[in-house]
Amino acid sequence: TITSKLSVFSKVPKGWLLLLAGLLFAVLWPSAAAATKIGLQYAQPFVICMGRFFIAGGVMLFVTHGMLRNRLPAKQEWKQLAIYGLLNISIYLGLYVLAMEQVSAGLGSLAVAANPVLISLITSFVYGHRIRTITVISLLLGATGVLLAAWPLLQTSMATPAGIAILMSSMVVYSIGTIYFSRKKWNELHMLTINGWQTLLGGIFLLPVAWATYEPAANQWNGSLLNCILWLAIPVSIIAVQLWLYMLRENVVKASFWLFLCPVSGYIIANVMVHEPIGLYTIAGMSLVIAGLYLVQRRQATK
Repeated sequence: TITSKLSVFSKVPKGWLLLLAGLLFAVLWPSAAAATKIGLQYAQPFVICMGRFFIAGGVMLFVTHGMLRNRLPAKQEWKQLAIYGLLNISIYLGLYVLAMEQVSAGLGSLAVAANPVLISLITSFVYGHRIRTITVISLLLGATGVLLAAWPLLQTSMATPAGIAILMSSMVVYSIGTIYFSRKKWNELHMLTINGWQTLLGGIFLLPVAWATYEPAANQWNGSLLNCILWLAIPVSIIAVQLWLYMLRENVVKASFWLFLCPVSGYIIANVMVHEPIGLYTIAGMSLVIAGLYLVQRRQATK
């Protein structure tokens, strides 16, 4: 059975498993930006989304229910999955793919790293916690870093103010979704079940928008588009997300430290795959974002 085949990993020391999981996550997660940019050469944004969500959701649900025989969600869990899918899939990734039409892949991966700071700030507002000075400093460093990295791109039309605004809006929605997920009781519902249903439901919610904006002439159904969609569906939506959830279960703070590598690997991938330049502004902006993220994570680690 699949369970017995996976049991071989139980013989590997947990430290090594977490290290391998972190390294793989730090490569796969930011690769979504470059894959999306490539896909946008052949298809409309929501066409890419639909392919990604339905393939990823279908595969995960087949594995969790068909192979692992995990239980279906029950009662209140369906409502929670619908809200989480709306935030984390429909709105967040819907806005993200729209933003990628107007910003570079490197900038897209850089913005993702700002999420821990946004989560900390939003949590303070929503739950009435005192906003600490270190959080404000981290947010300012991150915002300055994104703008600094974007500055030369604005001059060369590789980014637009509207694209940056949409990108940062998507990050805010993602942070809200993360807070919502962490605050709800899931009654030991399997993580693969949660990921599968929220991905599928998010795709269903976005389907009317995709249908209303669909233009047949704007889409080239070829192998390049299929490769991009499959990459976004399997290595990113399935493998990277499951690795992230696995690391979060072990240690939230240590897991978040792997976000430091995401901007670095994201820019390297963007440079190799879509030939985006890496200059002094890029390095300076990336350094500020990582510094801001480090300040927040160091504070959490020393609580």
